[in-house]
Amino acid sequence: MTHENRFYRFLLWRERHIKERNFILIISFLVGIGAATAALLLKFLIHTIQQLLWANIREGANYWLLLYPIIGILLSGLFVYYIVRDDISHGVTKILYAISQRKSRIKPHNMWSSLVASSLTIGFGGSVGAEAPIVLTGAAIGSNLGRLFRMEQKTLMLLVGCGAAGAVAGIFKAPIAGLVFVIEVLMLDLTMTSVLPLLISSVTAATMSYIFSGTEAMFQFSQTEEFVMERIPYVLLLGIFCGLVSLYFTRAMIRVEGVYAGLPHRWQRFILGALMLSILIFLFPPLYGEGYDTIDALLDGRFLDLMDQSPFHGMSGGYWGIVIFLGLILLTKVFASAATNGGGGCGGIFAPSLYIGCIAGFFFSHVLNYFGFPVDLPEKNFALMGMAGTMSAVMHAPLTGVFLIAELTGGYNLFLPLMIVSIGSYVTIRAFEPHSIYSMRLAQKGELLTHHKDKAVLTLMTVGSVIETDFIPVHPDMTLGDVVKEAIAKSPRSMFPVVNSEGVLLGLVLVDNIRNIMFRPELYERFRVSRFMVSAPAKIINDMPMEKIMHIFDDTKAWNLPVVDSEDKYIGFVSKSKIFNAYREVLVDTFTGD
Repeated sequence: MTHENRFYRFLLWRERHIKERNFILIISFLVGIGAATAALLLKFLIHTIQQLLWANIREGANYWLLLYPIIGILLSGLFVYYIVRDDISHGVTKILYAISQRKSRIKPHNMWSSLVASSLTIGFGGSVGAEAPIVLTGAAIGSNLGRLFRMEQKTLMLLVGCGAAGAVAGIFKAPIAGLVFVIEVLMLDLTMTSVLPLLISSVTAATMSYIFSGTEAMFQFSQTEEFVMERIPYVLLLGIFCGLVSLYFTRAMIRVEGVYAGLPHRWQRFILGALMLSILIFLFPPLYGEGYDTIDALLDGRFLDLMDQSPFHGMSGGYWGIVIFLGLILLTKVFASAATNGGGGCGGIFAPSLYIGCIAGFFFSHVLNYFGFPVDLPEKNFALMGMAGTMSAVMHAPLTGVFLIAELTGGYNLFLPLMIVSIGSYVTIRAFEPHSIYSMRLAQKGELLTHHKDKAVLTLMTVGSVIETDFIPVHPDMTLGDVVKEAIAKSPRSMFPVVNSEGVLLGLVLVDNIRNIMFRPELYERFRVSRFMVSAPAKIINDMPMEKIMHIFDDTKAWNLPVVDSEDKYIGFVSKSKIFNAYREVLVDTFTGD
């Protein structure tokens, strides 16, 4: 008996003996283990590479920092180009795209390719985070495990969420943040059926991280000063400041990545990205890698240590030296991150958003304290709150920002100011950007799945699934008699597309418009189609988002509209009734809980 036959026998046995709901819980447990294993492996690879490389680093300006990032981007780019042969950047965006456009199916290579590429990129100094690659890895594990066991689309979507939740929980030791991340960022709607699998994956992944890497919080933070109500106005101002910093980061990231994408050859992208990244890291060593050492230093009050390997380390003694240094890092971090990914590296903006938030919070409080405001602002506390603020704004996920920072640092006593900063930064950036950095690209194409259920259902639908092709085309030189004999007599339809010899749609023949002459044979040779055809009220392009199609139906008040390709060639028709039927099917299959 072959392995394939044994597996099919197992599937049959499972269907008879294990209920679907219980089996989903088992798979979610396995997904949590897989996501945590991937997270631990990635952290191990990154730290091992960094330890080996930093053995050569000495205090003061060090020219190794010019070389390491170039090697990392080169190795990662070659790996992706020659081995993976697929785009694996923008991990969270790819998950959102898979949910909305690929029925939650993620390619199998994503279970390992991001691990290798991001470990090379970040280990050698790429200024990005490991979290987005590991979230994509976890989601791919969930998707492919679900496909292996022949799960339906609704369950696949849930397992993708389980993988993402497990990845966040595993890499950060933050099970609550993992669950909230799936709700806010991946925008999955929760039902009683879906909450438990997500929790199982998150808790399983976090538990594995506790077992293999200890129970300590990821960042060591000790609150030396209690939060007092007099600081609330400054916390609100910090929220606004973090929102503006996040707006700068988001828009600059999109534009700089656009510059790299516009370069025609990958070697041009590599040269530009590698040079920009290596120079920035040489000037500002805290930009090296994920930047978690910088966060640790700021949360521990060791901010002067940040200038040790920099050419500017001689300026660390003055007050404004560190302020200017951190201010420049705040401005250049986005260019370093964009250069890493644009040049061929692989990483996400999870860690960069935490990084700029920590610096923004410290910078804000450090400067205000210098000017002698009546209320002293604890710089460690404000650095912590800044992390929550920028993460909430960049990702448009205030709850994720609050819970993640609390779980990362153990700073639960600062829950109130964390919430204030997160809400303030989120409201600030929402005034300028309606979508997060992850969803912006998909939203522009109409491919984003959201919590708005009507829009979500329309996003999951495609034009191809509702096209009707049983309309008989007619030609403009056909006579009325030809139309009656070749089209009307053979079709129950009351509408016929008019096309030329190349298949281009020219107009429509409506039976209602010719009813008064179609029963008069003496007129059959007198009238031709070109005389009584009418223009279509609108045309649907075959790759048009379904939400836009519904707007066109509303504007034209039509019940049927023709579908054409980009060259105006006729494909078929779309009707409101067909869309409504498909809508109900998707709604029941995807969003109805048990």
